[in-house]
Amino acid sequence: MAAYIAFEGGEGCGKSTQAALMADRLGAVLTREPGGTPLGGQLRALLLDADSYRVGPRAEALLMAADRAQHLADVVIPALADGTHVVADRSVYSSLAYQGAGRELGVDNIRSVNDWAIYGRWPDIVVYLRVPRSVAAGRLPRSLDRFEQEADAFHTRVTEAFDRLAAEEPERWIVVDGTGTIDEVTREVWRRLAPMLGEK
Repeated sequence: MAAYIAFEGGEGCGKSTQAALMADRLGAVLTREPGGTPLGGQLRALLLDADSYRVGPRAEALLMAADRAQHLADVVIPALADGTHVVADRSVYSSLAYQGAGRELGVDNIRSVNDWAIYGRWPDIVVYLRVPRSVAAGRLPRSLDRFEQEADAFHTRVTEAFDRLAAEEPERWIVVDGTGTIDEVTREVWRRLAPMLGEK
């Protein structure tokens, strides 16, 4: 059965790299949020550009949900219906952490809006790459996007939210130390993920 696998974590955790490697290994559809559709690409530019119009927290949350609604309808749900695994670089859980906790809009509020936006189709498996802020900061590019530029307090709230979400659903979440080399992290992700997919 095809699985919807989301890679999550804070800025600089290595999730984009690991998502791409896992999608290649599984022959899965690789996608991302925001930006997995033509509409999403335009919303991503607006939401991440540090020099663009300053989007308010509630508008940001709703734009993320709009991106997600289109993404699930156009990419995720059709691929799963065709029997193809989907590997996503971020998912609805990022909004719970970033907008719900980081922007302090309330995790339950963001959960409610997004559950409707995603047709109730949450990821089957979440791979959470946990990396200390001190390590992650050294991995970021010189040109930071709007989220990467946020204060440490914001990123602390995001990390704490991811930790709580993982603890609430241990049957769905895989928590992996992301501080190792790319190969080390890839091996550990596969070691934990393979049994959940019925792979050897």
